[in-house]
Amino acid sequence: MSDNNEDMKAKFREALAKKNAQSRTGEAHEDARGAVTGTHDVAGHKREFRRKSG
Repeated sequence: MSDNNEDMKAKFREALAKKNAQSRTGEAHEDARGAVTGTHDVAGHKREFRRKSG
């Protein structure tokens, strides 16, 4: 049973190493610049919400 456990652990380690190697090939998120900026800025005035009449 212990041998079976070790085989399973080895498979998981191999899969994790493969996953980590694959994720490192792409560009890091910190290096990329997003197109949208300043989405959470404070508005110049307070919003007024009105209910539709009719």
